[in-house]
Amino acid sequence: MQLNTRTIEGTKASEIYVTAVPTPGADVKEQADELFTGISSFLDSKSARILQEWVFATKQAIQIIRLIRTKAYGRLNDEVEPTWLVVPEGVNGQFAGVQVHAVADGQTPEILYSEGTACGRILHGQKWAYLTLSSICSHAAGDAKQQARTMFEKAESILKQKGIDFNSVPRTWIWLDDILSWYDDFNTVRNHFFIERGLIVSGKKNKVPASTGIGIGTNNGVMCAMDIAALIGPDGSIEYLESGGNQQSAFDYGSAFSRASKAATPAGTTVFVSGTASIAKDGTTMYIGDAEAQIQTSISNVQAVLKEMGCSDNDVVQSTAYCKTREVEQLFCDKWSGLPRPNITAIADVCREELLFEIEATAVVADC
Repeated sequence: MQLNTRTIEGTKASEIYVTAVPTPGADVKEQADELFTGISSFLDSKSARILQEWVFATKQAIQIIRLIRTKAYGRLNDEVEPTWLVVPEGVNGQFAGVQVHAVADGQTPEILYSEGTACGRILHGQKWAYLTLSSICSHAAGDAKQQARTMFEKAESILKQKGIDFNSVPRTWIWLDDILSWYDDFNTVRNHFFIERGLIVSGKKNKVPASTGIGIGTNNGVMCAMDIAALIGPDGSIEYLESGGNQQSAFDYGSAFSRASKAATPAGTTVFVSGTASIAKDGTTMYIGDAEAQIQTSISNVQAVLKEMGCSDNDVVQSTAYCKTREVEQLFCDKWSGLPRPNITAIADVCREELLFEIEATAVVADC
């Protein structure tokens, strides 16, 4: 097992990021027991509470993992489920790994509910609050486009419970089943929603979240689901990088997300770098058929954005690499293992058939 931890000691709280990757070749039960026991022990040693959690595994493995996680976590269990992400078997087997964002500040996050179901957490500070939502979706909304629209509206309704809306959201993660069959439709829905809400205004700088939209389904059978990080704070607390590094605005080719965003979080300032692929300034795909070149270009694009936002690879606390095939995943693991980042890999379709790789990153700089 690889248990990679990053602890950011702020003046008011400590933020903790855990990336846990199982030992390849081991039985799923053994992998899960080792990983969740290790995560639990580490978070207990910090007196930490979970804010957000992602589990990547095959559908079959998830059925095994759930009970083991519950038993191992003990006091860490609350009513909020992790985001269960269904991925094909990869280099580590049926269980790709776990990512956790936690906080230690002496308080227990408040649980948020939607339609009677726990769906998120909120941590209150003196002048701010940090809010997370997990697996927001709609089972009964109709086709994929209707599900996407309802997903955004449902998330907005939960945010409004706390007096905020999407203007307070620096980061979304959007999980799209069968992405290649309807990504254009999804973009149409998201674009219209953000335009209606005033996040996109002609002639003005867009205020859309950094985001990942990736071809991974969740464990609940819907076409799309969304995770959110939001900040309740003074106006101007979130900074958006619409175009940056080596890439222009994604909205130029029809996709409404910022290249990165920056926001105050419990222990300091967090930079969220969106899912980034090998896309040129004019919006075309670079290095079609060349996985190695696509990987290097994607990583270089992320590094350029990090630099523009005032940080570097050394500040990265969490990173996810999405690989089209197991062969691409193996190539990334073999050639880029030296990156100074806690990284997890998962097999997934990217938003275009010819894109073989996408990577995202979260970096934190502690307050002083």
